[in-house]
Amino acid sequence: MPKSEATPTRPCLLLLDGHSLAYRAFYALPEENFSTSTGQKTNAVYGFTSMLVNVLRDEQPSHVAVCFDRSEPTFRHEEYAEYKANRTASPDSFRSQMSLIHEMLDALRVPHLSLPGYEADDLIATLATRAAAQDMNVLVVTGDRDALQLVDDRITVLMTRVGISNMTRFTPEVVLEKYELTPVQYPDFAAIRGDSSDNLKNIPGVGEKTAAKWIREFGSLEELVNRVDEVKGKVGEKLREHLDQVLMNRRLTQLIRDVPLEHEVSGLAIGQWDRGEIDKILDTLEFRGEIRDRLFKTLGSPEPESSGGFEVEVAVLGAGEVAAWLEGLPAGRAGLAFTGAYGRGTGRVDGVAIAAPGGDGSGPRAAFVDPAGLDEADEAALRAWLADESRPKAVHDAKGPMLGLWAQGMELRGLSCDTALAAYLATPGQRSFPLEDLVRVYLQRELRDGAAADGQATLFDDQDADVARDLALRALAVRDLAEALEAFLESRGGAHLLREVELPLVTVLAELERDGVAADRAHFDGLEAEFRAAVKQAVEAAHASVGEQFSLNSPKQLQEILFVKLALPKTKKIKTGYSTDAEQLAWLAAQTEHELPTIMLRHRDQDKLRTTVEGLIKEISDDGRIHTTFEQTVAATGRLSSKQPNLQNIPIRTAEGRRIRQGFVVGEGYETLLTADYSQIELRIMAHLSGDEALIASFESGHDFHQATAARVFGIEPEQVNGEMRAKIKAMNYGLAYGLSDFGLSAQLGIPVAEARELKNEYFEEFGGVRDFLNAIVAQARQDGYTETILGRRRYLPDLNSDNRQRREMAERMALNAPIQGSAADIIKLAMLHVRDAMKEAALGSRMLLQVHDELVFEVAPGELDTLRELVRERMNAAYVLRVPLEVSVGVGRTWEDAGH
Repeated sequence: MPKSEATPTRPCLLLLDGHSLAYRAFYALPEENFSTSTGQKTNAVYGFTSMLVNVLRDEQPSHVAVCFDRSEPTFRHEEYAEYKANRTASPDSFRSQMSLIHEMLDALRVPHLSLPGYEADDLIATLATRAAAQDMNVLVVTGDRDALQLVDDRITVLMTRVGISNMTRFTPEVVLEKYELTPVQYPDFAAIRGDSSDNLKNIPGVGEKTAAKWIREFGSLEELVNRVDEVKGKVGEKLREHLDQVLMNRRLTQLIRDVPLEHEVSGLAIGQWDRGEIDKILDTLEFRGEIRDRLFKTLGSPEPESSGGFEVEVAVLGAGEVAAWLEGLPAGRAGLAFTGAYGRGTGRVDGVAIAAPGGDGSGPRAAFVDPAGLDEADEAALRAWLADESRPKAVHDAKGPMLGLWAQGMELRGLSCDTALAAYLATPGQRSFPLEDLVRVYLQRELRDGAAADGQATLFDDQDADVARDLALRALAVRDLAEALEAFLESRGGAHLLREVELPLVTVLAELERDGVAADRAHFDGLEAEFRAAVKQAVEAAHASVGEQFSLNSPKQLQEILFVKLALPKTKKIKTGYSTDAEQLAWLAAQTEHELPTIMLRHRDQDKLRTTVEGLIKEISDDGRIHTTFEQTVAATGRLSSKQPNLQNIPIRTAEGRRIRQGFVVGEGYETLLTADYSQIELRIMAHLSGDEALIASFESGHDFHQATAARVFGIEPEQVNGEMRAKIKAMNYGLAYGLSDFGLSAQLGIPVAEARELKNEYFEEFGGVRDFLNAIVAQARQDGYTETILGRRRYLPDLNSDNRQRREMAERMALNAPIQGSAADIIKLAMLHVRDAMKEAALGSRMLLQVHDELVFEVAPGELDTLRELVRERMNAAYVLRVPLEVSVGVGRTWEDAGH
């Protein structure tokens, strides 16, 4: 960590008011923009960490500590029961982050202190006083103005003003300039002024100017009290009337400078931080990019350091050199790295770096090749080596380079490890897997040229060679990282998933991205114009309904209209007023006869549809097709996701959503589209995993599944089940796999909580095996620390044993869902592999285009419909054997919507 530079001969102690700064960070950063994939809010942690890093970077302290308030009453509460009584309870989403802030401080080796009976300010005052007495400089960072009484020649206060980065530096001169008072006089002034945040009453009719004037005139509060009769007029009367309140304020405002703290200032010296622990907490919080880089840059290099970088010796191979170098490669797995541009179903490779397997110490350990600069013989040699299945290769995030090579007439085969995929299986809770982070965590090395790091000369002395060096460095890192990750996965039981499912799927997904799906631009243009007109119409209707114009996209203006002008019932209270989100607008629409809430909901729906279609139009390539990008490493459950565009977000249950699907059509030269999806796969997996005989019997009854389960719960014949009964049990069937609570079921069905609880109990009376299974999942996961799918895909849930109730309950819901949703993801991936292999074996010209949740979409070549339909149904049904047979529905049509079923 950095050392103090302000006064080289004098150490500096940095003290932070933890609760004050965390609270400010919580409200400075919007909750909705900061959360993990598990739903944990992180805005307070992010803001607090960012603020801490900035201060460490800018102030370069030698010692540091963060002080926190405690929940127990303090001596101030004993004297004044109403002390801080006006404060509302902290939001749950704030409280759930305090333990994470403590974990972050632990990883940074920053001491955090608290003491029963005292506030953070008292601890800060005590440590600051001790440090100043030891001839140290002190910097206090807080949002509480009471800290200004500490300011002197040794102690400076950094006071937060706006957000988390705008601060004022208070020295004795600045305090005097701002208040025309000395820091010693400040608590006297504060006692007269009062403090609404602490519920310390002021003197009615006496403001800050009068309070400051009295202290300047009399010199101190004590002298003012002694001469109180000299204060004339009504304000004098008010002062005398409230003198007891003022004196109590003064006692409560005074910070305690002799708190019995065991911690000595010398023990707060900045110590050795643990990069592994920091990486772990950053990964848990899913903090990436700028804050991670800024944090490590600020902390500097730890001692002892990681085992350095990589010895980069690279040959830049030109014409006539490639074939010979490849021929001389020893047996074993090579590491590969590529540079180029990939995306929209195609791409190009501008450079290839190959790290030799193992390395025998003779000749360069890596080579760089520019495919565009090769002669015919070398190009053929490179093409043959890349496509050689017997030459194992490791790549980081291989799908992009694979697309680029295809576009240049080359193939990548023999992929034995994709280090991004391996890392994903090792830690599925992360969202991204930068190579440099993985090298640091799994190899304890830095992604850099070891010779350059040691100050030695390198092979590179010009800019062009830098590209070759950097790419060779990545190839070497990938080669070594692959071995470490595979060993790690073997210890966790995930190596077979990498080899048998995720790696083979890379090629399948690359084919889907390359081929894309045909789009009817005219249809989408017409929809976009229609939705745009509907948005405009909703805006006009909203203005007419209230008799004035306002921005429908402005929450502030909408709040003014709804709750002030129209005086409609208040919705959920939020930081900026009253909520106007969709759920609250729907509640308002049910509570009032005014049409505006309904218009607002229609406006948002139509605007969302317009945005969706507009985004699809932008993604239509020159070939008239949309090429989405499939991601394997995003969803912790193992599900695939898509982006640019996200085809999983296209609504299917609304008429408008189905019209959007009509814009995806069969391409030229093909006969029709075919869709195939698993029917109720998650419920079948629930029956399989739980072994509940009654649930299995419901599937085998021949009746509609939800009808059959409803009949069992209500004790009637299936034919007697009405629509309301079926809807209730359908909600139960699907909800239980997601940790559905009594309250959640009541909200979903619009019934009282007591009725929902009774319905749930009736369900479990009939399906006791399901209840026992769900209980066992959580208990086993709490013991193991993870859940597993049918293929052994793990999801690690350390929060199952958290002492934070919110985090623990959230982890329990994930534990319920992960084995079921993850098993569904396993099965659809197996189905994709089996179907693709069968299509190749049958030499079909048809092709798979899309995977969306449990559905596959195919483009059928002329004359192949019957063959493909039977092949798809057979291979999907046989993808995995459950106690309840899988059931596949197949549909055919010119558009994606027409092919639905």
